Amino acid sequence: MTPVTIHQGDSPVILGLPHTGAFVPDEIFARLTPRGQTLADTDWHVDRLYDGLLPGATTVRAMFHRYVIDANRGPENESLYPGQNTTGLVPMTDFDGEPLWTTAPDDAEIAQRLADWHTPYHSALAAEIARVKAIHGVAILYDCHSIRSHIPFLFDGTLPDFNIGTNLGVTCDPRLEAAAQKVCSGTARTMAVNGRFKGGWTTRHYGQPGEGVHAIQMELAQSTHLKAEALPFAYDPAKAEALGVPLGAILHALADLAPELGAEA
Repeated sequence: MTPVTIHQGDSPVILGLPHTGAFVPDEIFARLTPRGQTLADTDWHVDRLYDGLLPGATTVRAMFHRYVIDANRGPENESLYPGQNTTGLVPMTDFDGEPLWTTAPDDAEIAQRLADWHTPYHSALAAEIARVKAIHGVAILYDCHSIRSHIPFLFDGTLPDFNIGTNLGVTCDPRLEAAAQKVCSGTARTMAVNGRFKGGWTTRHYGQPGEGVHAIQMELAQSTHLKAEALPFAYDPAKAEALGVPLGAILHALADLAPELGAEA
């Protein structure tokens, strides 16, 4: 299994897909608990959800599951949310705080997984950012995510439908954040900006507006596009079609701002 698949486009927007992969090598899968083997913490169908919403968008998709190694965590495994429950570079628990491993990987194995899976994904993503920036003078990374809307281990209450993360405005030009927020505000759906999810390692690492690279994360509540937030996490085409309208509008709005941002870079 290749660690990453890439579709090169000519848009200034790059879609990052770090958590839609479901591949787990057999020797790793065998050490997951029965609960872990359900792979419940996948960003279910997010690649399908965004497919075709912005013609010309580049996509970089991790094909491995986040239980193998999390492509949206830093290689040093620093906490993204100090003082709050979260999961690490190789998660030891699932999103409900339940153990994932019958035999947990040691440091040497984690280092090997980093080299085999995490590094190739980020090498590909960095290369696409550089390529797109060379064409447009600017690159806009839009990191695509989804999560169950009720997870008491991670957050209280019900997660909003749209969760925009820019690490408190640090990772992108404010016009990009405002454009995404404007589209979301024009729907009947709930929204948060830099709420529980402020952007993962990918957004924080690559988002360097002063260098012409802007990053924004969108965390969607899975209730917006799944039939149910439980196994088998089936895709709901009618929900997805409705959700695709504002998502497509966001992507187009970001792309439309690129010439202005590129001229200023």
